[in-house]
Amino acid sequence: MNGFDDRFLTRNGLAARQLAVLLMGHERDTRLPRVKDFAQELGCGNGTVQAALRLLEESGGIATAARGHLGTFLVRSDRAILWRLSGLGTLLAAMPLPYSRRYEGLATGLRAAFEEAGTPFAITFMRGAGDRTAALLEGKVDLVVLSRFAADGLVEQHKDQLALVADLGPATYVGAHGFLVREGVSLDAPGLRVAVDHASEDQRMLAERAFAGRDDIQWVESSYMQLRDLFAQKQADATVWNLDEVQGRLGMEVDVLPLGDEVTRDLALRNSSAAIIGRTEGAKALSAVRDALDLSQVAQLQSEVLRGERIPSY
Repeated sequence: MNGFDDRFLTRNGLAARQLAVLLMGHERDTRLPRVKDFAQELGCGNGTVQAALRLLEESGGIATAARGHLGTFLVRSDRAILWRLSGLGTLLAAMPLPYSRRYEGLATGLRAAFEEAGTPFAITFMRGAGDRTAALLEGKVDLVVLSRFAADGLVEQHKDQLALVADLGPATYVGAHGFLVREGVSLDAPGLRVAVDHASEDQRMLAERAFAGRDDIQWVESSYMQLRDLFAQKQADATVWNLDEVQGRLGMEVDVLPLGDEVTRDLALRNSSAAIIGRTEGAKALSAVRDALDLSQVAQLQSEVLRGERIPSY
């Protein structure tokens, strides 16, 4: 085992680790780029690439076959071995706190899909898309799970540093958003006190969009754990919130109303979709992850957890 490790610390071994990342993106029975093309991409000589390919074959990561003038084909690959040889280690993903069944189902589906893809995967839970993204930019985590709505804004804001890895589809992040209004209060009332969670990028943006054009709004800082007390003590009048979080928790003193205009409904749809973002500096690895993830498996397992057919496991 020590000899194996030593080989991957040589110049040829370092090239093999880089090649392992590239080859994770290739399907079986497809023609590989020419040796000189690999050499140009990796910034090394043809001999180094050939030695690196031999290392990967000897380690069981790949099997290739030369087919004359047609070139060299990848006839077999083992993603789990390639990932291990690449030195990328375990991917750490930051997710929202698992306080809803939907988030528990999402975590369950993601763990299973990454394991199926042969990619070591771990989850850490952090409140607030902004805080999770800060951890990503600082290199403390490798991936962040958030709404597509928040992902679009943050990727645009950090376009040279962040990239979208996957969109998991509608209703994978939240079921729906709605207006929460204290009983006896009208949404049109002047001086409306609206709860907002600045730690949650998507909730903040959605609330601001829903109440756009109202210069009489008084914003009240709140987290989902504080909502019930704020409404009960009449310190807040309304908000826009994820209904998964508040179902059965606020009591009868709060009315739930649908989001009204077309723009807000479109934003709410994007807000309902879970997205995964990562750093652009690992673009090759992220591309390999994207290609390997079975997103339908994530959605299926999440649905089973939501229906009570599967115990959450993450």
